[in-house]
Amino acid sequence: MIIPECTRLENSAIIYPSCQTHKYSVVYRMSVSIDTLVDTAVLDTALKNVMPRFPGFGFTIKKGLFWWFLRRLENEAEVTPDTPLKSFNIKKNGGYMFKLSGAGRRINLDVFHALTDGTGAMTFLLSIVAEYLKLSAGTAIEYGKWVYNPADEPLEEEMEDGFDRFSGTKGSLDKESPAYHIKGREERPDVLNSLGVSVSVKDLSDKAREMDCTVTELLSALMLYSMQELRRNDPSPRKRSHLRMELPVNLRPVFGSRTLRNFSSYVYLSLDVTNGEYELADAVKEIKYQKRLYVQPSHLTRRIAANVALEDNLGVRCVPLFLKKPIINIINHLKGDKYATYTLSNLGSIELPEGMREHVKDIHFILGRTRRRSGSCACVSYGGTLNLDFSRKIAEDDFERIFVRNLRELGIWARVQVPSEPLRPEQGTGESRRPVFRPSSLIPKFLLSI
Repeated sequence: MIIPECTRLENSAIIYPSCQTHKYSVVYRMSVSIDTLVDTAVLDTALKNVMPRFPGFGFTIKKGLFWWFLRRLENEAEVTPDTPLKSFNIKKNGGYMFKLSGAGRRINLDVFHALTDGTGAMTFLLSIVAEYLKLSAGTAIEYGKWVYNPADEPLEEEMEDGFDRFSGTKGSLDKESPAYHIKGREERPDVLNSLGVSVSVKDLSDKAREMDCTVTELLSALMLYSMQELRRNDPSPRKRSHLRMELPVNLRPVFGSRTLRNFSSYVYLSLDVTNGEYELADAVKEIKYQKRLYVQPSHLTRRIAANVALEDNLGVRCVPLFLKKPIINIINHLKGDKYATYTLSNLGSIELPEGMREHVKDIHFILGRTRRRSGSCACVSYGGTLNLDFSRKIAEDDFERIFVRNLRELGIWARVQVPSEPLRPEQGTGESRRPVFRPSSLIPKFLLSI
C-alpha cells in the first residue's frame, strides 16, 4: 500500500478541530486492564511495532486555506505519562492525535476524535495490547476482528473516506425541537466527574429479551425513563418536554466498509412528555421502534449525503478557514448540543483471542467533557460484564443514581465505582515533542483543502 503524504479530513471529523477548547474536550479514552504491572518500555516497543500496520494513526491535523487536512508524520510515536482525560496539545505531542500510556495494570489510549471513532481506536489499542502480551509474556496471538497482525500489510480500504464513498446523491436532515437539559453546578474546566457501573451481560440480555428489545434499546429507554424523574423535580417553569438521547451508529456493518478512520453517524431517540410521562414498558416500545426506523440504511444515507453536500457546497468551500472556524464554533456552541439531553455510545461486545483472554481482565470506554450537555455515557462489553462509564461536567450525580436504582428495580444488580476506573491517573510529566515532516512535502496548503 502506498501511504499518501496528505489526505482530506473526513466529513464527520471537520467539526472537531473548530470546537475543541480547554472547557470542551473532544477526546475520549479506551482502557484495558491486564493481569500484571505495565512495563512502559515494552509498551513503547509494542507501539512502534504496531504503527506500520495502522498508517492512518501516523497523521497529524493541519490548517489549509479552506479546510483542515491530514499530513503524515516522520517522527515516531511514543508512550506518554498517564494524565487526566482532557484536551492535549497536539503539537507538543509530536503531532500525534493520540496518547498511549501505562499506569499500574492499565493501558490507556486517549484519542482526539478527529483521528478516528471508537471502533477504529479500540482496534488499534487491542492490537497494541496483543503485541505487548506477545513481547512481555510470550503469548500466542490468534489475529482476527479486533486484533490485527502487525506483520501484515495495511489495506487500501482501511484508509478510505467512507463518507465520500457512501454519501449517495441527495440528502436531508430531520428537523428536531430543542431538548431538555439536566441542570447542575458546573465544575472547573479541568474537572471531569465520573461514575462507573458494571452489570452482568447475561442479566441485561435476559431482561432485554423479556421486554422484546436489544440491550442498547433497553439502556436508552431506561436512561430516558430515569430523566423523567429529574425533569419532574426540576423547579424551572419553562423546562422543555423533549427528552432525547443521541446514539452514535457505527456505519461499517451497515455499508460494508473496513475503514479505520471516522465512519459513524448518530440517531436521536426521544420521549415527548408534553402530555404526560411514560411507563418503562411504553418507553421501551417507543425507543425500539424509533431506533429500528432511524438506523435503516436509507435514513442514514440521507443524513450522510446532507452533511457531505454542505461541505462540498462551492460557496462554503470558498470561505477561508480563518472565517469558517469561528462560524462553525459558534454554530456548534448554539446548536450542537441543543437537540439532545444526553449521549449513549455503546461500542458493543469485544471478543478476544483465547491467548489474550487469560491476561486481559477488563475493558473500559469513557467520553471527555461535553459542551452544553451535563454529560454522557460510553459502554463496552467484555468477559460477561458490561461496563458503563458515565462522565459529567456538573457536580451532581442524581441522574446516574436514579439510573442505577431503576436498574436494580428491574432485578439487574449493578456494581458502582466512583470515580470510574479509567479516570484514576498516576500523575506524571513529560517533555513536549514537536512533529517532524518530510522536507520534500512542501505542497501548497490550499491545494490540499479545497
